[in-house]
Amino acid sequence: MTTSTTAPQVQEDLDLYNVVQTQFDKAAAFTDYDQGLLEQIKACNNLYTFRFPVKVDGKVQMFTGWRAEHSHHRKPLKGGIRFSENVEESEVMALAALMTYKCALVNVPFGGSKGAVRCDPYRLPEEVLEKITRRFTFELAHKNYIGPGVNVPAPDMGTGEREMAWIADTYMTIHHGELDNFACVTGKPVSQGGISGRTEATGRGCYYGIREALNNKPDMDRVGLTTGTQDKTVVVQGFGNVGYHAAHILQHEGGAKIIGIGEYNGSLHNPDGIDIDALYAYKQKTGYIQGFGHGCIELPTSADCLELACDVLVPAALENQITLANVDRIQCKVLAEGANGPTTPGAEERLLAKGVLLIPDIYLNAGGVTVSYFEWTKNISHMRFGRMSKRFETGRDNRYLDLLEEVRGTKIPSAQRETLGEGPDEIDLVRSGLEATMSDAYSEMIAMRDSTEGVSDLRTAAYLVAIHKVVNSYSQMGIFP
Repeated sequence: MTTSTTAPQVQEDLDLYNVVQTQFDKAAAFTDYDQGLLEQIKACNNLYTFRFPVKVDGKVQMFTGWRAEHSHHRKPLKGGIRFSENVEESEVMALAALMTYKCALVNVPFGGSKGAVRCDPYRLPEEVLEKITRRFTFELAHKNYIGPGVNVPAPDMGTGEREMAWIADTYMTIHHGELDNFACVTGKPVSQGGISGRTEATGRGCYYGIREALNNKPDMDRVGLTTGTQDKTVVVQGFGNVGYHAAHILQHEGGAKIIGIGEYNGSLHNPDGIDIDALYAYKQKTGYIQGFGHGCIELPTSADCLELACDVLVPAALENQITLANVDRIQCKVLAEGANGPTTPGAEERLLAKGVLLIPDIYLNAGGVTVSYFEWTKNISHMRFGRMSKRFETGRDNRYLDLLEEVRGTKIPSAQRETLGEGPDEIDLVRSGLEATMSDAYSEMIAMRDSTEGVSDLRTAAYLVAIHKVVNSYSQMGIFP
């Protein structure tokens, strides 16, 4: 394998905002909508940029924050909050646009939004991160950029349950006594109005999406694979929340063989398979994947894992990982975009020409916003999923099992009976809803691709589905004929 250090330098536009606009325009060319309407859908409606002070080590330090509102065709707007020292305004706008198309594609009734603070969450003390989060929330509340019916943030890179709990607490302090306060943000701890299964949601959604793709026989025939996830070789770049859960579920529920894992400072390769649980425990203990052993070969950079020969490659880290500089060394048959924007348009064109099946980001990583929608509806309804039905369904299922035993004249083994006769908990319903969402959206993409002359790739099909749905929303609002 040739490492990325020897790659030729190829100039291309790596600005994520421009990449998203290019992808949109490619799909929009297959519609006959008025150009003004398409420009309205494509435009970022609002961008709030602000600077705020926080005391760090006894000195006042200024931080920059953003909240972009891409589309108001549905309310509230939805999108995560990213803490990163490298985040830029155009990146926030691009991610907000992706949220619009993502929500439309998977039938989640939200508009698209995104937020960010330029900071390094991995080096700042917890008390400083809390001050940043609370001050950021105050600024959003002051300008009406957060609220259960207005704009609902969620976790993203550099943030998690802890930060969402701080956001909820700050919002409730400002809007004291309002009934639906918990619905101002999703991704909260379960004890603070969160929902079971939210942490794994994006990774689990990736698994469901990959499974849908690998079960499509015509597409698998084209790329030269058998159907199903069983025994497929998989490489995952990124071993954070998305990458870990995707790899874990692919291995344990899908029967796939994870042969490569990439992290920000290096990669591991083991053709015989990597024990994902053991690697995760090692990383939790040390903070790194290097030195894991267990038959793994260490590669010097994160990008090196992208060039490993495999059936399925899952870039689940950052944008612009597969570019014209390294695309000719990509050896996968299926490219599953777990991250936002990991493949540049030029690189995608070459991959499609080689016959690679590309599962686009606006579909594959929609699990997070889907389960966020479930959490939001839970907060609005003030009722945990399954609370009213679990006991009833358990009793009904056990009566069916009693009848089955009577007809068969034999007892069902107790372990099987316990599993079959137990009604669904919240996490069962969340996973079921997510699975159905990903399955339905994939079917819509395939149908759009196969019925639209000139469209042969899933990304263009996904954007087309999203555009049609956004246009329909505007028409129902009476804004456009």
